[in-house]
Amino acid sequence: MISTAAISPPNSELAVRKEAMHVPVMLSEVLDGLSLRSGGIYVDATLGLGGHTEAILSRCPEVKMVLALDYDTEAMKKAGSRLAAFGSRVRLVYSNFIHLRDVLLSNRIEQVDGILMDLGISSFHLENSGRGFSFSRDEPLDMRMDQSGAVTAADIVNKLSVERLTELIHTYGEERWAKRIAKRIYERRKAEVILSSRDLAEVIADSIPRKYHPRRIHPATRTFQALRIALNRELDNLKEALDSFPSCLRPGGRMCVISFHSMEDRLVKIAFREDKRLKPLTKKPLVPSLEEINSNPRARSAKLRVAQYRGQNTALTQLL
Repeated sequence: MISTAAISPPNSELAVRKEAMHVPVMLSEVLDGLSLRSGGIYVDATLGLGGHTEAILSRCPEVKMVLALDYDTEAMKKAGSRLAAFGSRVRLVYSNFIHLRDVLLSNRIEQVDGILMDLGISSFHLENSGRGFSFSRDEPLDMRMDQSGAVTAADIVNKLSVERLTELIHTYGEERWAKRIAKRIYERRKAEVILSSRDLAEVIADSIPRKYHPRRIHPATRTFQALRIALNRELDNLKEALDSFPSCLRPGGRMCVISFHSMEDRLVKIAFREDKRLKPLTKKPLVPSLEEINSNPRARSAKLRVAQYRGQNTALTQLL
């Protein structure tokens, strides 16, 4: 279901301060990649708390509008408060980005000048959502981005077979200990249902021999990533978007995608290279500066790729 959300004013000064803490990743590189132009219409396909959209509208007053999509109602409400001052220059739409074509049609927009996708999970989800995204917190094992979904991470953990859990953790988490973790989860849930993020993190940590615990990340990191990706169909949604987004761009329009792990970046790389509608503008992905990583450690794994929509005439010319 697609609906346009009204932007409400900030409820309190405290709310504004909390939203201001959100730091958008690779901001300068994104603004350069989009090549903002006067009168342009842009899409923020993964609004989150609105940091990128805020920067686009504030740093380029000549931009006509940003159409911002998200299917997390709680995050959208917070972003709405943050972006209220921009009035009609921002339009918030509650929708998964795979429905972008329909969103443009319902808003009477034929083509846009640029599309941004930031595929990372926000600090809000890790620290304030209460949905069990973080292994360092004791929260219900939910992990749904879209709260209208019926299945939670707890359902996956407690109901899938050992074989299916192993496949899921190995495929989406690239975890070498997937089989061992799945077996330990199965043994634990026979005695007691696993319902909290902390309980699951402890099971995972106990599954991996201590001498093989990774040094830079928590031993549960890859498994939590796998559960989140599978539950929210993140890779399937990304594939669908990479196929449909180019047709939403005007000739010369830009598409910027920020990914945070190898599976995402691989899909983006292949799509930008093999889609004849697109001209890759980044031979290798751009990465955050050391200064940004030092100030925002969560940016360390970010990779940005940029492509330009060729348009029918350009594509035809290259064939001649």
